Amino acid sequence: MKILMVLTSHDELGDTGKKTGFWLEEFAAPYYVLQDAGAEITLASPKGGQPPLDPSSDTADAQTAATERFKGDKAAQKVLSETHILSKIKESEYDAVFYPGGHGPMWDLAEDQDSINLLQAFAKDDRPIGAVCHAPAIFKHPKRGDGQPLIAGKTVTGFTNSEEDAVGLTDVVPFLVEDMLKENGGVYEKGDDWASFVTVDGKLVTGQNPASSEEAAKKLLLLI
Repeated sequence: MKILMVLTSHDELGDTGKKTGFWLEEFAAPYYVLQDAGAEITLASPKGGQPPLDPSSDTADAQTAATERFKGDKAAQKVLSETHILSKIKESEYDAVFYPGGHGPMWDLAEDQDSINLLQAFAKDDRPIGAVCHAPAIFKHPKRGDGQPLIAGKTVTGFTNSEEDAVGLTDVVPFLVEDMLKENGGVYEKGDDWASFVTVDGKLVTGQNPASSEEAAKKLLLLI
């Protein structure tokens, strides 16, 4: 069982002068769910190497059992520091793909042609795709063979407008995940803000927020 995890390489939070990147829990929780299930995990990012960590996800109040495990896991830290360059990944070698969130993906992965091509290939072959929190931003451009958006008619979730408003970034992000998913024909569903909420439609798994990352990875495993 080979699983690809794709992380952001983007570290600028719009024009705020603040840093962003991937959200630690949204990487660590799925990573250990997949690893503990025996998966062979490959990490990739647009630029390769160490992906930027959103500093807000590394504060004391953002820690979870999975993030604490990661902080003591030298092997996982080394793997994360050496992500493969996404353009060099052969998507056909993987049984499933999972995208952790953080605000970073809204700027790079949402527009990255290698990611778009990868997602279209996975969808064509009906292989599992998972994305959590802001990572469903990756569904902005991919299309199906009929030219319709990849998620058109699919039940999906992602970071809610109200959650974005709560963190004060509604006017900073390039678009709102919830609005974009709806505009692309997704059947958007959501749970309570900050509570775990995951949707599964065929081979597509989406999680609403950081709290959803572990469940999203478990749901992805069931589809492989």
